Amino acid sequence: MSDKNIPIVMTIAGSDSGGGAGIQADIKTLTSLHVYATSVITSVTSQNTKCVDGIHDIPAEFIKKQITAVLSDIGSDAIKIGMLSSASIINQVATCLRDFPQQARHVVVDPVMISTSGSRLLAPDAINALVSELLPVTYILTPNVPEAEILLNLEAGSIQSLQDMRDAAKNLAELGPKVVLLKGGHLPMTIKDKKLVVDVVYDTVNSTYHEIQNDFVVTKNTHGTGCTLSAALAGYLAKGVELKTACEKAIRYVNIAISQTLGNIGGGSGPINHFHPLKWSPYEGKPFITAVIDSLPEGVWSAFIDHPFVRGIADGTLPVECFVYYLKQDYLYLQHYARAAALAAYKGTTMEEIGASAAIVAHIAEESKLHIEYCARFGITRDEVVNAPESVFNSAYTRYVLDKGTSGDLLDLRAAMAPCLLGYGEIGLKLFNDPATKREGNVYWDWICQYAADDFQAAVTTGIAELEALAEIHVSSSETRFRDVCKTFEQGTRLEIMFWEMGIQRN
Repeated sequence: MSDKNIPIVMTIAGSDSGGGAGIQADIKTLTSLHVYATSVITSVTSQNTKCVDGIHDIPAEFIKKQITAVLSDIGSDAIKIGMLSSASIINQVATCLRDFPQQARHVVVDPVMISTSGSRLLAPDAINALVSELLPVTYILTPNVPEAEILLNLEAGSIQSLQDMRDAAKNLAELGPKVVLLKGGHLPMTIKDKKLVVDVVYDTVNSTYHEIQNDFVVTKNTHGTGCTLSAALAGYLAKGVELKTACEKAIRYVNIAISQTLGNIGGGSGPINHFHPLKWSPYEGKPFITAVIDSLPEGVWSAFIDHPFVRGIADGTLPVECFVYYLKQDYLYLQHYARAAALAAYKGTTMEEIGASAAIVAHIAEESKLHIEYCARFGITRDEVVNAPESVFNSAYTRYVLDKGTSGDLLDLRAAMAPCLLGYGEIGLKLFNDPATKREGNVYWDWICQYAADDFQAAVTTGIAELEALAEIHVSSSETRFRDVCKTFEQGTRLEIMFWEMGIQRN
């Protein structure tokens, strides 16, 4: 980031008279992200939501004057490049970037090559110039699938699978950019009966892939998505956000912008909603629960989900007597968890909230019966479980949860209960999917399967959705309220860690 008070991004792109794409989309995006936008106009278009019926290119020499004027005075922390319609313009822009290497460290190129109708916008000599002159000075290239096929001289429709996307991203990186973000919007995939968009990021520095999944949104209003993504990515990089997170945030920005429609603007493919971040929240750019987990002191969450007790379950080395003690205490914990869920029903203000909490109580009652049956496998009778003395760790944890519920609101209670639900859900999936986890002959394998099972994972998904909804109501734009919830969640997480310690110490 520059030494100025606000991050700065220069966008070099065409003007969209309809306002949904190009320079207009870039400036809206950057402004909504609290980034100062400067602009270099390469073309002026006559267009609306239905068609582009005219393009007037700005002379290459005048484009150079714009770039030089901005970078020599205002500077830039990142540069976004969109529509460059001719070889002469591409060559001029690339030359200017080489003249300002410090400001051109983070150049994000959206290779605008194909119209919405499928027509090619660039002549062969312009494509050659893009590859030979611009890509070598590019930090991140953000093509969609059809654009990737053109850049790689592939036949249209050659990229058909996720592996094809991975291969294409790597091959594109060989043309010069340090990073390739290959967008999957043209190639939605069905995974576990859900239609998803998978974007592939390939980083040449570490030769690593990172795949980002989002729900596929069915809408006709997608005009300007490519412009918006590259602008958002440049904005996050200008803010100093590291690469992987910047890609995730930019993609999430666009996903929300598509899903939170502005309504029907025009009669064709309308614009997306660039204004959605302007409702300020203390966890901007992230789901609420992700922000809460990220707020934990370093190492706290991993100390919970990767505790020695958990590792002992994974490889089957946990002493059985430790697990038996844990099972007895876990039954007592379930009783108090049911009380907390009943309290949540009382705290609910809608029939939906009350009904959801009542369902949790009923589920725990059934789960407790299964728990007794599971204990029997380890030679523990029902009387031994029910009459086991309650550990001080158990008392401290469960009474803390109930205290937060009685003294606070529904969000306070849910935040105190959340580490258990989220942590066990993550542990179950992690151990189940880890090839290093011992399966054959591991007496704890059924326990792992229980928390990786679809019904428990569905409960996790429901719990997260309820927390997100509560945060919208109770946190909104209050940073103080957000911090309070984070403190509650942190204490609950630390008490979960102590619950594992209790099992190891059998005390």
